[in-house]
Parts: sequence; C-alpha cells; structure tokens
Amino acid sequence: MLGKLKEKLGSFVDRVSQTEISEKDVEKALWDLELELLEADVALETVEALKDKIKEKLVGQRVKIGTNKKNLVENAVREAVLEILTPERSIDLLKMIRSRGERPFVVAFVGFNGGGKTTTIAKLAHWLKRNGLSVVIAASDTFRAGAIEQIEEHARRIGVKVIKHDYGADPAAVAYDAIEHAKARKADVVLIDTAGRNELNRNLMDEMKKIARVAKPDLVIFVGDSLGGNSVVEQAKQFNEAVRVDGVILTKLDADARGGAALSISHAIGAPILFVGVGQGYEDLKPFDERWFVDRIFGEG
Repeated sequence: MLGKLKEKLGSFVDRVSQTEISEKDVEKALWDLELELLEADVALETVEALKDKIKEKLVGQRVKIGTNKKNLVENAVREAVLEILTPERSIDLLKMIRSRGERPFVVAFVGFNGGGKTTTIAKLAHWLKRNGLSVVIAASDTFRAGAIEQIEEHARRIGVKVIKHDYGADPAAVAYDAIEHAKARKADVVLIDTAGRNELNRNLMDEMKKIARVAKPDLVIFVGDSLGGNSVVEQAKQFNEAVRVDGVILTKLDADARGGAALSISHAIGAPILFVGVGQGYEDLKPFDERWFVDRIFGEG
C-alpha cells in the first residue's frame, strides 16, 4: 500500500531550506499519502487520524546536516501506522484462557454472510488444540442450509466435538447445551458458530443478542473478509454497537494487496486484530503481528 510512497517520502524535506520542519511542509507530503490510503480502501476517519499522528511526529523536528531525511519521514509514518494498529485493548488469547480458573472459556463468533466465519472457527479450534487445549464447537447457525453439516465436517477433520440441534432450533439453546457439555467433560474452550447477519435482518441480529445473554461469552470475535475494504469496517461497527466486539479475525489477507480493512478496523472499533487468515488450510490462521503488517504495506513483507 505504501510501497510507492517510499519514493516520495523524503522529497518534501529535501526542499526545506530551514532546519525545522513546518506544518505546511508536512501537509504537502500528506496529500500524496491521503490519496494513496483512500485508494487502498482505508476509512476516511483512519486516514485523518494517521495524518494527525504523522504531523505530531514531524512538525517541529530539527533537520541536522547529514540527516537521512527520507528515513526520518519513513520512520514517522511507520510509527504512526503501528499506533493506529495497536488499540488500547489488547488480548493474549492463550494467556486469557489458561489464567481463567473456571472452565469452559466461551468465545462467540459474529460476522456477515460470506466472511469465512465457519472455516475460521475450525482453524482456531485446530490452533487451540495444537496449543494443548480441548475444544467443543456449538453449531448455533441453525438458519443457513448446510451450516451444521459444514461445521461437523470441519470438526471431524480436526478431531473436536460438535453440539448441534435441528435446523430452526433456538441457537441460544444450542450454545447453552454446548457449554453444559464442556463443563461436564471439563473441556477448556467452547467456540460458538452463529448465523451470518446483515444490517437488513433485524431478527437475526436480535437472535445474536440473545445468544450473548444466554452464553455470556468471555470474548466476542468479529470475523470479516479483508477484501471487503471499507464495507467490512462498517460491518464491524454494526456488530460492535449490537454486542461489544472484543477482537477481530480478518480472512483472505493473503489475497488483499491493499490492506485497507486491516489498517482501519482496530481504529474504528477499538478492538485488536487477533488473527489473520492467509490460506485455505487449517494451519493458515496466524496470530496478527503489527510489525509484519507494516513491513507488508511498505512493500517489504
């Protein structure tokens, strides 16, 4: 996303005759940055926040003789992007699960249709198993045809238990039964699949709120398709308003050359990106690394 900008980063400071960078000088350089970010589907509010942070870091900087001006500006942009990607809330999922005395630790997943939620749940279950934790999945998507069979097939492949009811059953009841099963078997984690929602289906949104009331999840994770750009950021906002979102998993980041959703979503809802999907296999769910992502959008990852 910012790779092309590297060629321009130092140019505005090179034209500065005085030894101190002024706000006017920075504004000229930020025009190029703003256009590139907007074209990459970065949300406008995130663009404005990023510009403000860059100004804070550069305006008033004294440029000494021999200073590598390009590096000076590039470092300011990198630091600003890292701050945008690092919300006040942070989550170490394994530490949270292992430090909690009561079992099971309950995670509910929300997201729009087609965002890759069910497959992501299977990938996370596989990751948790590899880290020594036992997992139960609640098939609480009793709305979409084939959803139960899909999660059952994933669970069979990775070797975890699924609790299910029939289609049309109360999704909150499925979640409750899964939690009770996990308590009886002393399982560590319950992952609750839910039906994909959209802003037009208020009944499904109300159903999701009921699941949250009944299951009382320790975490609510929003799963979104990073290729959605600005639209996935708006989706995350809607779910955050309905049930507070604690963390984000972005799918298909390997296919997203722009990275706009990843750069915008944490800033938009104040919740950290926990994992990113980078392929189709169960191993292709990676804990999110902000510095890796910054290198990537600078064209170095």
